[in-house]
Amino acid sequence: MTERNVNQISDWNGRTGERWVANQARLDRMLGAYGQAAVEAAAPAVGEQVLDIGCGAGAGSLEIAALVGPSGAVLGVDVSEPLVARARELAGDAANARFQVADASRALLPVAQFDLLFSRFGVMFFDEPAQAFAHIRRALKPGGRLAFVCWRGAGENDWVRLPMRAIAPIVGSPAPPPPEAPGPFSFGDRARVERILTEAGFVDVGFTAIDDPITFGEGETRQAAIEDAVDLAFQVGPLTRALADQPETVRAQAMPLVREAFAAKAVGEAVVIEGAGWVVTARNSAL
Repeated sequence: MTERNVNQISDWNGRTGERWVANQARLDRMLGAYGQAAVEAAAPAVGEQVLDIGCGAGAGSLEIAALVGPSGAVLGVDVSEPLVARARELAGDAANARFQVADASRALLPVAQFDLLFSRFGVMFFDEPAQAFAHIRRALKPGGRLAFVCWRGAGENDWVRLPMRAIAPIVGSPAPPPPEAPGPFSFGDRARVERILTEAGFVDVGFTAIDDPITFGEGETRQAAIEDAVDLAFQVGPLTRALADQPETVRAQAMPLVREAFAAKAVGEAVVIEGAGWVVTARNSAL
């Protein structure tokens, strides 16, 4: 396991995982249209066996479990113990949905058991993505399906573009990561994703762009919505990492700049920002 992957796992079992659990309900609402688009592309059928990769708090798993019915089953896997614990809590007595703390790229998975591999923003962090997908594909039945949603470029997504541009005058613009480094936008390049999946043994790779506005802040008034957006930006996402090692004086300087950026996106009693993703589908080449 590379140092990068170890760091990812540590991060999602630390403050990042805890913050996502604390904001789980609102984050699921924000990402709902993207998850729904992926579920529709996956088209789960009654009785199917499904693996949800990077399941987080289980929103996608539970939606699919309802579609496959009692004769089907969903296994959600994620590296984050806090998020898996939350998924189990939300699942309640749903008998056909279970959750496991595991790194899907290395976990011991049953061979040729699943009809569908699914993910909502859970596949962009593999340190060796082609090998990871090849490993996971072995758990897919011959002719089985893959469907996931991922982000496109950082410059197309306001949840990173707005706050990071806002604080650039005081902390500078961060150096762009290597183009193929794991991260939320590592699957923005369509050609790269197609190459990864093809190398992993998938065929019929397809892409559908999804551009859907995201309600990033809400409140009883316009100002309350703006403050809600600022609060979330300082809890989850790239802003938290950019300011993590900065003194409180810098954080204090950043606050009004971020507030101004989100204020420009306020619509009535909400802050509505732009989002852009890919819904990717493919099929197991083994017949």
